[in-house]
Amino acid sequence: MAHIIVVGNEKGGAGKSTVSMHVATALARMGHRISGLDLDLRQRTFGRYIENRRAYLEESGLDLACPALCDLPEVAQESLRPGENMYDHRLSAAVAQMEADNDFILIDCPGSHTRLSQVAHSLADTLITPLNDSFIDFDLLAHTDANGEKITGPSVYSEMVWNARQLRAQAGLSAIDWVVVRNRMGAQRMVNKEKMERAIENLSKRIGFRIAPGFNERVIFRELFPRGLTLLDLKDIGVKQLNISNIAARQELRDLVKALNLPDVTVDF
Repeated sequence: MAHIIVVGNEKGGAGKSTVSMHVATALARMGHRISGLDLDLRQRTFGRYIENRRAYLEESGLDLACPALCDLPEVAQESLRPGENMYDHRLSAAVAQMEADNDFILIDCPGSHTRLSQVAHSLADTLITPLNDSFIDFDLLAHTDANGEKITGPSVYSEMVWNARQLRAQAGLSAIDWVVVRNRMGAQRMVNKEKMERAIENLSKRIGFRIAPGFNERVIFRELFPRGLTLLDLKDIGVKQLNISNIAARQELRDLVKALNLPDVTVDF
């Protein structure tokens, strides 16, 4: 049975698609069979990335590993049972289609609350929530007092994850391994950064998630998107020497994949 990875966060701009692109490509390059599903039905950044990669590899004649891409299948209205939601049925059908032939399924959720995203969270074996290093983004997980020191209560997103955990428990499924990935962290030791570290560590113990390092802001991510490439592909396309930023980004990805602790994955890049 495929291990389902869901990348979710109800706030836009947190780096969900960047995480999805790199984790999916890293797993494919390590020899794992992986299919992706993009639930942002309008923007489709993750889906477009895989399509760009396929097109570039075909045009350039390169033989590089590529995640497969699955779309939500259309479902006839008359096939639904009374009270059954159309989107629930389409998502279940897509996952069933991918499960037999893949080691991993990666589902990229939109930066908003949708029925599809809600159901996807309940399917997650591993849930990755990218979070920018800001109390604006932290508010997605929990509310704090004016000083950012005391947690006053969970957010609607944390409550949704809690509900997803309850649904899995009721179905007799394993617990969700929730990993909050800290993105766009500054290199300097600033007061805000230290407050964020304390707040996230306190919250992780309170509502049960692990913390993993993410990506710094890097131009190369945007430059490679039209070709569907990642920094792991640079040497394969003729880049003979990586610069310091490329090396650092590669290490960030290595650290992230290791921290996810996915089954049967040995990081070898």
